[in-house]
Amino acid sequence: MSTIVTLPDQRTATLPKVSYLNKEYGLKSWLLTGDHKRIAVLYLISITFFFFIGGAMAGLIRLELLTPPSDLLAADTYNKVFTAHGIIMVFLFLVPSVPATIGNFVIPIMVGAKDLAFPKINLLSWYLYVAAGCMLLWALVSGGVDTGWTFTTPLSTHYLNTHVVTAGLAVFVAGFSSIFTGLNFIVTIHRMRAPGMTWFRLPLFVWSHYAASILMVLGTPVLAITLTLVVLERTIGIGVFDPTKGGDPLLFQHLFWFYSHPAVYIMILPGMGVISEVMSTFSRKRVFGYTAVAFSSVAIAVFGFFVWAHHMFVMGISSYSALVFSLLTMLVAVPSAIKIFNWSATLYKGSITFETPMLYAFGFIGLFTIGGLTGVFLGSMGMDIHLTETYFIVAHFHFVMVGGMLMAYLSGVHFWWPKITGRMYPEGVSKLAAVITFVGFVLTFFPQFILGYLGMPRRYAAYPAEFQVLNVFSSAGASVLGVGYLLPLLYLTWSLKYGKIAGSNPWQATGLEWQIQSPPLTENFVETPIVTHEAYDYEWLESKKENEVPTVG
Repeated sequence: MSTIVTLPDQRTATLPKVSYLNKEYGLKSWLLTGDHKRIAVLYLISITFFFFIGGAMAGLIRLELLTPPSDLLAADTYNKVFTAHGIIMVFLFLVPSVPATIGNFVIPIMVGAKDLAFPKINLLSWYLYVAAGCMLLWALVSGGVDTGWTFTTPLSTHYLNTHVVTAGLAVFVAGFSSIFTGLNFIVTIHRMRAPGMTWFRLPLFVWSHYAASILMVLGTPVLAITLTLVVLERTIGIGVFDPTKGGDPLLFQHLFWFYSHPAVYIMILPGMGVISEVMSTFSRKRVFGYTAVAFSSVAIAVFGFFVWAHHMFVMGISSYSALVFSLLTMLVAVPSAIKIFNWSATLYKGSITFETPMLYAFGFIGLFTIGGLTGVFLGSMGMDIHLTETYFIVAHFHFVMVGGMLMAYLSGVHFWWPKITGRMYPEGVSKLAAVITFVGFVLTFFPQFILGYLGMPRRYAAYPAEFQVLNVFSSAGASVLGVGYLLPLLYLTWSLKYGKIAGSNPWQATGLEWQIQSPPLTENFVETPIVTHEAYDYEWLESKKENEVPTVG
């Protein structure tokens, strides 16, 4: 049996049914693979594993906060639990989630390439990720880390009851995994695009990953240097951050947040790329203001390097500096707002359908908008003084990163799952999971805005009794949210064997990845496609269907 497939240049070729999921090859072929699609699947499995470990830590936190006294976990243990939750979720899930899984799988196909530019480096990046995860797990089970995920000095440099060195080295190694991934994407997008695939024919998913990759390559080395200095100060006593030795503790804040605020956009930009693809596909329209949305990704990457000091309004920086960074913080919201408005305009007069990826995309817009608007409060010096180190910070961060990013990630996984596996998932239960996740998230984190405004500090195991009702709401919401996260794991696993055969293009989308078989061939294309149409050109897709050569045996 063979299949006749029309390529984007309207030529046909006979393709053997040999996909990257060929079962003739064993575990060794996976562990030594250079195929970007297999590496993406390895990442998907690894990242899912660490996500549920981080989620278990979050469950312990919410159980502790059901009652005002510290009666489930000792205060020291609580510190280690929320630190483990933060480090795992930020460095092992949020940063690599979309780029390492979905980006790794579809970007080469989207640009018409047979693989990423450096397949061996791509595999090395996965091994570094796994090594970082193992180092971090070892640090947690052998005593834990109690500094918070930010490794704040002097907690990270002077106190002995914590495995800061191992955890810091784990994050260091994970950072190089991100750098290699970003480098691979940049070179691939620059050098390996198919004939006719100009910059302004690229899908917006590729644009968002290109901007995020710039942040990875330029920003992550700063984090690596910062953590190296922390390790050196802790082990051999150099005085970079210790004021008794001529150091400056505020220097750590500058270095750490110079990376960590751009890291917010490393996490969110790829998710925004997912939303652009999903919004276009399920409204059957080209993304409104394509050029503006593309350049807004670049603008976010640029502005992201100039707003780090809004994390330090109460830490001793000058009032003039704080005023400048407050203004820059407001400006960085503009390119994000452009995306929200343009996605909304894309829906106008579109043929909208409400498949599961679209529901998750709507959830992303709702949660990210709430998170972005509350960021304005934190960018204003007067409000920030009141809200700093309260649960308002926790709620804001989770609405932007966990709510926004995770909804985008789940949207992307559901959108490209038929391409990755060749199987469909049950639509009814997947829609239910999307609704449960949204409701559970709002119930979990919205009460924390109120708690923070009322003055409840974050990172405390005990709290005054008047805060208990809102904490009970939050913990109840976490239970609902846990169900929303567990359901996709169950039905997507079920679909691997029992799901309906998807076909090459179940969503009738326009991207190159949807014009090849599902699952894709090992080398993606038998011959390099020639691109003759704009991104999201549904008129081209309709004309292609009219001229399609039927399947023959």
